[in-house]
Amino acid sequence: MADRSRRTAAVVPIDLNRVKRYSHAGRSNKTRLSLLGRPVKKSGVDFFESLPRFLKADDLREFIAQVVKARRKGRPFHLLLGAHSIKVGLSAILIDLMRRDIVTGLSFNSAGLIHDLELAFLGGTSEDVAAGLKDGSFGMARETAQLFSAVCRMAQERGLGLGAAAGVFINDEKAPNRQLSLFGRAATMKRPVTVHVGIGTDIVAQHPEFDAAATAAASHVDFRLLCSLCAEIDRGGVLANIGSAVILPEVFLKALTVARNVHKYKSRLTTANFDMVMQYRPLQNVVTRPTVAVGKGFNFVGHHEIMIPLLAWGLRLGFER
Repeated sequence: MADRSRRTAAVVPIDLNRVKRYSHAGRSNKTRLSLLGRPVKKSGVDFFESLPRFLKADDLREFIAQVVKARRKGRPFHLLLGAHSIKVGLSAILIDLMRRDIVTGLSFNSAGLIHDLELAFLGGTSEDVAAGLKDGSFGMARETAQLFSAVCRMAQERGLGLGAAAGVFINDEKAPNRQLSLFGRAATMKRPVTVHVGIGTDIVAQHPEFDAAATAAASHVDFRLLCSLCAEIDRGGVLANIGSAVILPEVFLKALTVARNVHKYKSRLTTANFDMVMQYRPLQNVVTRPTVAVGKGFNFVGHHEIMIPLLAWGLRLGFER
């Protein structure tokens, strides 16, 4: 009977003050500043003209043309970005598209904010998960949690969304690599940025500094902001999902629903999904459902570190013509 009672005893939440942490400075990172991509400096019209007029090559040209058309009419081009877009070194390329007034806004999952903070302040990100999982050290760099928590506190104190607070924090604290921070540069250029958090999906939830209430409240401000952005995107704008398989496609579908519920207008929408494999939710929630009878959705399969520089190259050419 005693053994049975021990097995059925109530489970209590673990005390995160007991976790063993280490300094980020001693961690080996897969992503370092010296490895990041850079925007192209010279155009290459002949390359895009040489592509076959079939299938995905033609789709890519058509999608680029839709972005150019939308931006020339003053309509938004908004990106939903999975964290992998930062891990594979695309930050500078995406910043260049914002600087050229091609990309008008960004949305991330919370892992995107984590990787951006680590690059901006610490110069490296993307640890070896398998190695850290063996001894329980995965995600236990204390600086990462401290930076994330500081952003959440600023959001709470100033009534900001998580994305806006991150940009202000990175710039106010003069992060050493803030010129390569998507959040920092977006704040400087006054581009809207939103962050959509799943509690427990990211390493910061493992740390004692993590304030779930403050994080969720700031992320909900960003959801409401995305609802307002969707009302503009849905009137002739363009949206692309790059590498988020679940969270951002789900958030986008709900934000678009709110926009169409609150604001009555005629929808005109172009969307695209860029990912390494075919995923159910992006195909349904980004490419197919939102564009039924009001526009067109595109799907491109390929590695981000190749496809997104290619897209950026094509966009620049489109605006130069």
